[in-house]
Order: sequence, then C-alpha cells, then structure tokens
Amino acid sequence: MSTEGTPETPLAANGLEQHHSSPKGSWVRIVVYVLLVTAVGLAAWLIYENHQKAAAASASQAAALMNRPVPVQVAAAEQKPMPIFLTALGTVTPYMSVTVKARVSGELEPVRFTEGQQVRQGETIMVIDPRPYQAALDQAKGTLAHDEALLKDAQAQFKRYQALYAAGVVSKETLDADEATQGQYQGAIESDKAAIETAQLQLGWCTIHSPINGRIGLRLVDPGNIITANSTNLVIINQFQPIAVYFTLPEDQLPQVLHKLAADKRLPVDAYDQGDTQQLASGYLLTADNQIDTTTGTDKLKAVFDNRDQSLFPNQFVNVHLVMENRLNALVVPSAAIQSGNQGSYVWVVDNDAAKQTSTARIQPVKIALAEGQVTILDGGLQAGQNVVVDGADRLRPGQIVTASAAKQHNAKTAGQGSAGNGKNDNKGNQQ
Repeated sequence: MSTEGTPETPLAANGLEQHHSSPKGSWVRIVVYVLLVTAVGLAAWLIYENHQKAAAASASQAAALMNRPVPVQVAAAEQKPMPIFLTALGTVTPYMSVTVKARVSGELEPVRFTEGQQVRQGETIMVIDPRPYQAALDQAKGTLAHDEALLKDAQAQFKRYQALYAAGVVSKETLDADEATQGQYQGAIESDKAAIETAQLQLGWCTIHSPINGRIGLRLVDPGNIITANSTNLVIINQFQPIAVYFTLPEDQLPQVLHKLAADKRLPVDAYDQGDTQQLASGYLLTADNQIDTTTGTDKLKAVFDNRDQSLFPNQFVNVHLVMENRLNALVVPSAAIQSGNQGSYVWVVDNDAAKQTSTARIQPVKIALAEGQVTILDGGLQAGQNVVVDGADRLRPGQIVTASAAKQHNAKTAGQGSAGNGKNDNKGNQQ
C-alpha cells in the first residue's frame, strides 16, 4: 500500500502548483491590456489636443488675415450719355473700284502716273501707241472723200439724164439706173462716216483716262509691252473717299435695324480696330441687302465713311458698332469690376466708415444692360458715385477691410465714348 501511495504525493503537489500559478498569469495579462489601452487613449488624446491647437491657430490666423486690410483698386460708377449698339465684324471695301483695261490693242507708251498717287476723274494715266489708229482714221476720211466725189459726179450725170429723158433721147430704164447709182453712193458715204466715227473712237481709246476719283495702285504692265484689247489688266483704281464697310447681322436683328433706318434715315456707325479698342472712323448706315443669305441666316449691310484721314484701307477687317440708341443717363462701370457667380452678376462695393476710418467690401448684385469690353452699362444695382473694385477682388470676403486706391484710367477716353470693346458675344444685350 505504501508503494502505491507514494507516487500520488508529487501529482497532488503538481496539481496544486498548477492551480496557484493560473490566476497570476491572468492578472499579468490584464495589467498589460490596461496599460496598452491607456497608452492608446493617451496618444489619441494628445493627437486630438494638437489638432484642436492647430485649428485654433488657423482660426486665429484667418481672423488676423480678415482684420488685415487688403489693397484693392477701385473706380466710381458714372452716370453719363452712352450709346446702345449692335456689333459685327466688317470688311472695308472701296466705294468704287475700277480695273483698268485697254479697249484697243497696241504698244503701251510710258505711263503718266506715279504708283499710289491720287488721280482725278478724266485725268490721263496711260497712252497706247495711237499711230495705227490715226492712220485708220485718215484712211476712213479718204474713203469718205472718194465716195463723196463719186456721188457728186453721179448727181451731175443724173441731171443730164433727166434733160435727155425729157428730150426723148434716153429711156426711162437708163434714168432709173443712174438714180439707183446715186443712192448707192449716198449709202457708201453714210458707211464711210460710221467708219470715221469708229476710227475716232479707237484713236480716243488710245489715251486712257481715270474713270473715277481715287488712289491708283501698282502698275500691272510695264511700258513697251503689247497690250491686247479687253484682256490685259493695266492698273486698279480704288476710291478711298468715301469708302464703304460691309458687315452682316443675324436675321432676327434685321427688323429693328430696318425700322430704325426708315425712321432716322441715317444710323450712326463706328469702325474700330481689330482689338475693338480704338475708334478708327465714324460714318452712317447706307442700306441693307434685299435678301437674306439662307446658308448663314444673315443679311449684308453697307456703311459709308468719309475717310478723310484715310484711316480705313480696302480689305481691312474692322469691328462695326451700329448705334441703335443713345442713352442719356446710363450707369457705367468698368467691365473689370463685373464678377459672375451662382447668384448671377455682381460687383464688390467698397463702403467707407467715417467713424471707424475704415473701408469694407461687400457683394452687390447688378443687372447688366450692355457689356462691351472695357465698359459695362447697368440697368440697376448701383448708384452713381459708388466705388467698385476693379483689381484685387479675388482676395476679398464679405466684410473684408480694404485699403482702396484709384484705378489707372489709361482707357478713360475710350470708355467715355461708350463704344469700346468687343461685343460680339452679347448682341442680345445690345438691344436693350
């Protein structure tokens, strides 16, 4: 029995040892978990605190920026007479253009003009060798003299035959034949006179005169060349004063133009350069074409300009402003002040607080009547004299404190004319 019980003691001891060691390991794990959770929570709290401090610093910096004045340039809204007009692209065209050709053939003699000079109507510009045509004229005159002599002889003979016929010497047939010969000579004389007129015309055509007043172009044929009648271009003459500008308008704008043209007879038209900033000339609308182009849905119109300073040149592209109305008290602001957003068009208005001696910016919605490049006409939203921001608006927020300075008026003259800018994208607005 002792032999069997002896080994039970260490088993019991081992079981007891295992029973006491298990709770100790569990407590160690619990402590480790608690420490890990505490460390993670502390790290999260520190991150949150840092984020809050950074947000507070950003807010403080933003507040400081809000309180820091932003430099801007401003311009005052003006109330003054302004035109309302339609815009289009136009091409300058000579009022009259003549391509000079020879009406007779022959050798071209030295020309009588200087390339590029102004010529008057009827002025001699070229001469074709007239000697062959002078000879033809002399020949025609000789033929006429010959036939006139024959007619005179036939008339004398006819008188003699009449006397002989009365005496019964010659027959009636002989008298009639002699009278017919006399008629043939009379017909030949008329033909000779026509030949003389033709020869005189051809001789006159040897001297080429300018058919219009205008500027003569570059010589197309040099002296000494043989000219072929009605086929050789000698020179081109263009009339510059006056000069015409052709442009097109959509067919939906044509009725109001024709109505105004019928009422006012002459609608003012201004021509501007390709940049649509500098006015080149002023003229008037002459007429519109008698049909609409079905391929483009537009109608061609013709404007006439005096062009006394010759600022317009043939085939030059210009921007045309067709003035439909002159608004006497238009509210005008620089186009640089106009902003666009979800609320529509607006401007930044600068209000001055005399008590605080500060200037603040605010958003003011506006209604645009006509936007034309550097100037914009408003139908409402502002009053004359209010300052609007034209430079620096991208840094503004409502209530922003600003330091305002007057904008440079380098285009003041153009803006004052009310016809500056390119309005090709706002024709509907131009009809206000």
